[in-house]
Amino acid sequence: VQLQASGGGLVQAGGSLRLSCEVSGRTLSLYAMAWFRQAPGSEREFVAAIGWSGESTYYTDSVKGRFTISRDNTKNTVYLQMNSLKPDDSAVYYCAASRYYSGSFNSRKYDYWGQGTQVTVSS
Repeated sequence: VQLQASGGGLVQAGGSLRLSCEVSGRTLSLYAMAWFRQAPGSEREFVAAIGWSGESTYYTDSVKGRFTISRDNTKNTVYLQMNSLKPDDSAVYYCAASRYYSGSFNSRKYDYWGQGTQVTVSS
């Protein structure tokens, strides 16, 4: 299974970005998916997750109401719509796939990881 994240970039505070994560090698519907992020000097942290068919979503408190995770199993792609971005959102964003765990905040529950996409929010 391979995950390819894209969509990062430089945006001003208050702006928006949409990240995409395309899954190949196996059908996306087999996996619960999540986004994590890691800023320089910080540990990787959970951002959002979505169940196998999109029936359940989970968010860390700092992004609730601003970020939306979604998936299109027909396109083998997961999305993270990020609105009202803040400088504190700057990080490398990683998508991750879990065969058995939905909504886990624990990165060790995820079996596959994408390469990361940089998001930089300027003040």
